[in-house]
Amino acid sequence: MFWPNLGWADEKANVIDIGSRRELFVDQHLIERLDGVRLVLHRPQAQEVTLSLDKPWEKLGPGYVAVLQDGDRYRMYYRALPDGEGKDEQRQVTCVVESQDGIHWTRPKLGLYESGGSKDNNICWRGAISHNVTPFVDTNPDCPADQKYKAVGGVKWTTGGLWALASPDGLHWRKLFDKPLPLTGNFDSQNVVFWDSKIGQYRGFWRDHRHNDPKIPDGRDVKMSTSKNFVDWSEQVWLDYEPGRDGTAHRPEDNQSASQFYTNGVQPYYRAPHILLGFPLRYIDRGWTASTDSLPDRRRRRELADEGIGGGRPTRLGTAITDTLFMASRDGRQFHVWPEAIIPPGIQRSGSWFYGSGFKAIGMVETPSKLDSAVRELSVFVSENARQNTPQRLRRHTFRLDGFASLNASLTGGTAVTKPLVFQGDRLEINFSTSAGGSLRVEIQDADGKAVPGFAMDDCNLQYGDQIDRVVSWKSGADVSQLAGEPVRVRFELKDADLYSFHFTAKE
Repeated sequence: MFWPNLGWADEKANVIDIGSRRELFVDQHLIERLDGVRLVLHRPQAQEVTLSLDKPWEKLGPGYVAVLQDGDRYRMYYRALPDGEGKDEQRQVTCVVESQDGIHWTRPKLGLYESGGSKDNNICWRGAISHNVTPFVDTNPDCPADQKYKAVGGVKWTTGGLWALASPDGLHWRKLFDKPLPLTGNFDSQNVVFWDSKIGQYRGFWRDHRHNDPKIPDGRDVKMSTSKNFVDWSEQVWLDYEPGRDGTAHRPEDNQSASQFYTNGVQPYYRAPHILLGFPLRYIDRGWTASTDSLPDRRRRRELADEGIGGGRPTRLGTAITDTLFMASRDGRQFHVWPEAIIPPGIQRSGSWFYGSGFKAIGMVETPSKLDSAVRELSVFVSENARQNTPQRLRRHTFRLDGFASLNASLTGGTAVTKPLVFQGDRLEINFSTSAGGSLRVEIQDADGKAVPGFAMDDCNLQYGDQIDRVVSWKSGADVSQLAGEPVRVRFELKDADLYSFHFTAKE
């Protein structure tokens, strides 16, 4: 068995135990050194329109969409506003659509709430809490059957706080407690709660407004807390960002930021649940500028801005714009924020580049590829047509599995070296892609950076192709079990290639 030549007792604290976890290159957590290689973000591909809100009870939606999977069934929840009299917040409804494949969606006829004189609709909740009802499947092993589905919803100034809902089937909901959760914030956003199996607790992420913090600009931001029982919650703290909330270092003298986090979108990534991924909606308002004049639908944009001046509504309805960023965390408190938008507003077209467009729904689902025999991919759902006089809608976008970010090199090539780590398993799998002329090789080193005999770069069989589960092999074969449990470094050589993730695993 290989044993590296180093003082194990002194170095043990600096070695990262990855076991057989899948590791994604969504941050610099495992990276020691890059030479000719860079970390790059990958944007999803736009697909078909999934849902157009054209029913009488679906005006002013879809608001704060949440997508979840329970077994073979997919569900999507969203806010809408039916026609009718009375205050908007009390008329708000939560609707649900269902799917068997995550691509084709239908409205179930629930018969639960009346709208327009009929219960022939897909409304599953009504009232002020519907402003932002965000459900999840509670995977806590001690969760009672009649609380299998949970949700949070509410806004400070309309409901007095954030309320918890529960349901046995995701359709018939009730308030779980007779008062809001003991959390403080404005909550005027999509607030998120889920069971984190890695820490054995619930995590909560929600919106509040940060003021007078020398470390980060004022504005809309995110708090978090944890709970073992969904009743008692830990100290509520602001998230920390590296390098900053907008992906750049904050200068204390500039305490107003052009960007704020309207939502957080934090969820564990199901293929690597020790990593929390966030898709915060970035809110920016530069006022009315020369570029505002050049954005689509100037007349509608001007109507919204002028309505603010004369009608008491903020002028920002005509000037603010939104897009979606990407961030990742290993502990739920500190997040690495990518400065570029992962879902930008896109090519200018009617209805685009408006405040409220570009909301990515909470959650993602695995769906078939449109390419025959190709591997499955990840589908996410993004809102369009915000603040237009035409039906708003959701469009499906697709990522490669694990394909949010990658190590990338040009054809001239480069290398990336990990920090010392310990793994379990007998083979190394990589999710990678190359051009026809590109390649990838792997070297396993001891913790001092010396190639382990038999696993040097020149021993590695040249890898090229585009595959999510390629087994790396060397001249001696693919078995790496002799190195399991010992501190090593992994050195990747890339030429016109992307490496999205890797993991050591056992042969089935």
